[in-house]
Amino acid sequence: NALHHYCPDALFAAGGDGTASLAAEAVVGTSTPLGILPLGSGNGLSKDLSIPQDLDEALRLVWEHEVRAIDTIRVGGIFSAHLADLGFNAVVVEKFNHGKVRGPAAYIRIATQEYVNYEPATYRVETDTETWEGAAFMLTIANASTFGSNVVINPDSQLDDGQFEICVIEPFPGTAAPGILYRLYTNGFDASDYTRRLRCRQARIVVPGQAEVLVQVDGEPHRLPTPVDVEMRPRSLHILAPPPSR
Repeated sequence: NALHHYCPDALFAAGGDGTASLAAEAVVGTSTPLGILPLGSGNGLSKDLSIPQDLDEALRLVWEHEVRAIDTIRVGGIFSAHLADLGFNAVVVEKFNHGKVRGPAAYIRIATQEYVNYEPATYRVETDTETWEGAAFMLTIANASTFGSNVVINPDSQLDDGQFEICVIEPFPGTAAPGILYRLYTNGFDASDYTRRLRCRQARIVVPGQAEVLVQVDGEPHRLPTPVDVEMRPRSLHILAPPPSR
């Protein structure tokens, strides 16, 4: 990695969550901080860090910032600074990445199409604090709180608390689907009656009967062998964040 032989004052990522994650992996575990210029279709990580979504305002981070140390996780060996999913949203992300249209409206259209034939899978989640087993519509591994679509999937999450959350969205009746899908890709999803959260420092996700599973990590789809281990690396990434309000 060239950045380990050359020490810039900072590395800036211009793009969405996938680009930010790629750049973050290059500097994780070093003292080189990451700045983000949010130019993607989601920009969930930058929103969680309160980085302005206006490009001119985001550029002010070059000279007006504070350096924050945040946690990162590895999901099946894949680096993540933000969110990962198994289940429904992973399918939507894979379809979205193969399509040509961007933005929240495209997500909602794909989600509506995919829901019709989607069958929830069974998972067993073994963490350092508890074990949960059952059918799930999707599992979100959340080091942060916000989907790129502005949905607060995990309102209590902190990026630097040494823990991550696994948000389980359990199967729900078809009559509830329009409201849940709408909230999942717009806002306010945390109020759902079908959500439970497992707070932990490490986890193993077993998918009975499946040798591999589709996982989206920071907006990029991967097919990973099961079980999928999730590991926390506390305060391992330095971020250029807006200074505290005076």
